[in-house]
Amino acid sequence: MREIDFSHAQKEGKGFQFPGEFEITAIGNANAGLDKHVPALLHGIGLEVLHETLSTKLTPAGNYQSVTVSFVAPTRDKYLEAHSTLRADENIRFTM
Repeated sequence: MREIDFSHAQKEGKGFQFPGEFEITAIGNANAGLDKHVPALLHGIGLEVLHETLSTKLTPAGNYQSVTVSFVAPTRDKYLEAHSTLRADENIRFTM
């Protein structure tokens, strides 16, 4: 997977502003308890998880589940760490 290049956004004063509140969606196995697992993983790397924002959705066949939750990232590195931590989990297929 290609890394996100933020250099252009930083030069133009565009893009994400840190610290900030961001939303992340993880999609993975429906039977993995991702509604609890995703926030726990984010909390485990020191991020403030906004639990009241959590939403889930099952695919029509019920095999996969998406979990969307907001969190506060103090730096760009922590934002990127959130994605890499979730992607490293065996039950998560990808993040958005």
